[in-house]
Amino acid sequence: MSIPSRRRKARQLLLQALYQWQMSGADVTEVEAEFRTDNDMSKVDGEFFTEVLHGVPRQLDKIDAAYASHLDRKLEELDPISISLLRMGSFELINRIDIPYKVVINEAVNLAKKFGPTDTYKFINGILDRVASDSRSIEVAAAKK
Repeated sequence: MSIPSRRRKARQLLLQALYQWQMSGADVTEVEAEFRTDNDMSKVDGEFFTEVLHGVPRQLDKIDAAYASHLDRKLEELDPISISLLRMGSFELINRIDIPYKVVINEAVNLAKKFGPTDTYKFINGILDRVASDSRSIEVAAAKK
């Protein structure tokens, strides 16, 4: 199985794991153990899953700050799926420059279409596009030429 498809599966599980972590307040290590027990991880990029799942809580202030200034409402007013997607996407944009910013945004948008409230994907796209402009200005500028 290719890396992109293994990573896509990891992102789907990450969305669910970050949602669970956020809603339950459980330790992220417990959430990871539960997901690894309950899901077939053989077709998932497990290293990526662990990196993002542990990285978001570890860098929470930095990650939330990356997108919060672009919100048109308070963070508390966002639904949990949107918050999880923004955190996951912002983490990748800031920490995983090996993954093209367009891929990060596209994956988050697709997950928003599948799991988020109606039209959330448009909101996610707009916010992550601004985070990409802030965190990867050279890459974004080169793509627009």
